[in-house]
Amino acid sequence: MKSKKTQNKKVLEYVAVLQEEEAGGYSVWVPSLPGCASQGESVEDAMKNIREAIELYLEYDNKEQLEDEVFKRQFVIPIQVYA
Repeated sequence: MKSKKTQNKKVLEYVAVLQEEEAGGYSVWVPSLPGCASQGESVEDAMKNIREAIELYLEYDNKEQLEDEVFKRQFVIPIQVYA
């Protein structure tokens, strides 16, 4: 059963790019949200941090627009190319 806090929330889905850094740790960013980026020592930390960054990004930058915006469904599909 959903709590009242989560009943009125939309579920949004974004593509995040995760990159292992040479010096250690991981960088992660969301191409569709300019400037929305984070990092972490592990994949789990980086993913936790980018979720928080997305929430803050949406709360700060798009709070009013979010109510009226229509989101498109996006899919990531691996494609093999022979060169």
